[in-house]
Amino acid sequence: MNFELFVSRRLISEKDFKSSISAPIIKIATAAISVGVIMMLVAFGTGIGLQEKIRDKIAAFNGHIQIESFSSRNQQVSQSPIPLKQDFYPVFNNIANIEHIQAVATKYGIIRTETDFEGILVKGVGTDYRWDYFEEFLVKGKIPDVQQKNSTEILLSQSVVNKLALQLNDKVVVYFLNEDNTSKPPKLIAFTLVGIYNSGFKEFDDQFLIADLQQIQRISKWNADQVGNFELFVTDFEDISYTTRLVYKEIGSFLNASSIIEQYPSIFEWLAMFDMNIALIIGIMILVAGINMITALLVLILERTQMIGILKSLGTSDWSIRKIFLYNASYIILRGLFWGNLIGLGVLFSQKYLKLIPLNPETYYVTEAPISIQLYYILGVNLGTLILCLLMLIIPSVIISKITPIKAMQFD
Repeated sequence: MNFELFVSRRLISEKDFKSSISAPIIKIATAAISVGVIMMLVAFGTGIGLQEKIRDKIAAFNGHIQIESFSSRNQQVSQSPIPLKQDFYPVFNNIANIEHIQAVATKYGIIRTETDFEGILVKGVGTDYRWDYFEEFLVKGKIPDVQQKNSTEILLSQSVVNKLALQLNDKVVVYFLNEDNTSKPPKLIAFTLVGIYNSGFKEFDDQFLIADLQQIQRISKWNADQVGNFELFVTDFEDISYTTRLVYKEIGSFLNASSIIEQYPSIFEWLAMFDMNIALIIGIMILVAGINMITALLVLILERTQMIGILKSLGTSDWSIRKIFLYNASYIILRGLFWGNLIGLGVLFSQKYLKLIPLNPETYYVTEAPISIQLYYILGVNLGTLILCLLMLIIPSVIISKITPIKAMQFD
């Protein structure tokens, strides 16, 4: 082993490397590995980041799983109420993957100003509401205080505010249809705009107004122990389909459970395409890097044919000589991995914190390319590239066994 390492180090010594005719080929192979690693890291970081960001934005408005009355799915104006008192509320103890549950209600209304009007879905939230996402979306003002009785504070999107020429602390009058008797004039509530948010998800920004749950209960003539639906948040999103089935079994036959994947199938089908894109990029990059490494190894073998002949005449086995060249190839791969990681992670961290690359929110639902930096895919890219490239090099290294000492020492 010491002999093989010594010869390998001699083979890749700086002096030999600079004067070798294989130097350009080795540089190209190193660059190919680096570029491949950069592309794979960027594909993983942006692909997973976009999936997670869009998924989180949908969850901000809907939770991961919704529990509601079966009849609510067919209601166009408002929901059918369900009892707040449930075995699974306020803590869903029977299913480990559920980390939070909150009671909400929604009702369609119309915002009316002196010059314009806009249809809106008023979402009533209570003291158990998870504000994490909206705190991130908040661009002006504050989160509504729903602790006080019949709070009139609301949160409205930047896009709706711009359409209706509203400002912070303005009175926002929302009209609700009188479902009991359509001949009666609509009911109205004068809210106060205390916060403006911008999620970048136009489909939801144009739709949702966040208000106090008590106001929805009052305008719908519900009791204090009646709500529209429950929203559940899960710890592991990858298990959401299985968790939804477990929830459905737990809640009884009068309620229905559905995940956001079922509610927004077209969006999640689009997101699933990113997995295929990532796999395609990884396959192409590893193939290109492997072909370049094979070329570099063959050039090294041809350039060192005389050395191979001398080693064979001294009794060195074919496998020992092959390992010398594989050690050399490993050095080239590791150097490519080093530069690839340095540049690739530099690009990801720059985008994550400096947000250099903007995106069209109408197409991608986000204003800039989101980045997810995870240790598992960084290690996977590095180990996968190293192992697959070395496996691809084992076959061309067989050419060493075909070289005979006499012909090799005559080779020039």
